[in-house]
Parts: sequence; C-alpha cells; structure tokens
Amino acid sequence: MTVDIELDGIRRRVVLRQADDGWIVAIDGREVGVSVVEAGGGGGRWSMLVGTASYEVAFDAVPRGELIVQVNGVAVPLTVIEPGRLKPWAKTARRGRRGDAGSGPQAIVAPMPGRIVRVLVKPEEAVVARQPLVVVEAMKMENELRAPRAGTVAEVRVAEGTSVEANTVLVVLK
Repeated sequence: MTVDIELDGIRRRVVLRQADDGWIVAIDGREVGVSVVEAGGGGGRWSMLVGTASYEVAFDAVPRGELIVQVNGVAVPLTVIEPGRLKPWAKTARRGRRGDAGSGPQAIVAPMPGRIVRVLVKPEEAVVARQPLVVVEAMKMENELRAPRAGTVAEVRVAEGTSVEANTVLVVLK
C-alpha cells in the first residue's frame, strides 16, 4: 500500500508491504523492517520494533484525512493526502481519545498506565499546537503529552504524583 502524507509541512511517500516476519516500510524510498504487535489487549495501540528501537504507537483518525499519531505518548499530527486509501485501517486506527482535533472539546488521555510527573498547564490557559501539557512516566521513560491543536485548557483532571491507567483523561482542551 502506498500513501502520501504531510508532516510538519513536508510531503512524504510511505510504502508499506508485508514481509514474512513483519513489515517493510519505505519513507521517501528509505526502507526499514518493522515488527508490529497489538499492545495492551487492543484499543488501537501497537508495539513496534524498528531495528532495535521499541515504540508504542496509537492512531487517532480525525476528519479530512488527518491523523494524530501518538508515539510513546507524544502526539504527532499529520495529514493523509488520499485518505480513502486508509479506509480498511480506519476501524482499527481509532483510539480512546474523544473529540475532534479540529474543533470542540478534545480529551488528552494517558497512552499507557503510568505516573504523572509534571502538569505543565492550568485551566483557562491558552495553548498552541504541539505544546507540552503533561509528562507521564511509564515503563521507566518520561512521555511528554502535547496538544494536538491550539486551544484553551478546559480541565486538568490529574495532579503530579498521581498514578493513572491507560486511557485516563488527563487534560481537556476547548
């Protein structure tokens, strides 16, 4: 499958093909082997091994071909140039985050169980796209969760030192 995406204003071609022991992913012609397994009993989370590096990845499909890809808890917004090509993946790509990255309330959730290390925003604070909101420690790593879009913090539902489960709502943007 071939898909063109736009990430940070740069257009890239992504080619996916199944291999015996996983996938071959080519981005702009550079190929890498990827092993993928569903993580945490489903919910659209995946554990990916790229070379010797491990990543937890989740996909949030939003309107107009946009995706929010959570990589180890960091939101990476991108646009799929021809979203119709991803239709077969749409059901498995949905994630536990509520709302639309374009407008309306947007819940930022914990990508996995962990502990809140830092809360970086307060209610009624204006934020910009990709601004850090909360730092969650999970699996001995700190994961900075970022705003998928500009907005205003409506609620902060956690405090530093709190333990959270996967998909716990941490911050709500309006």
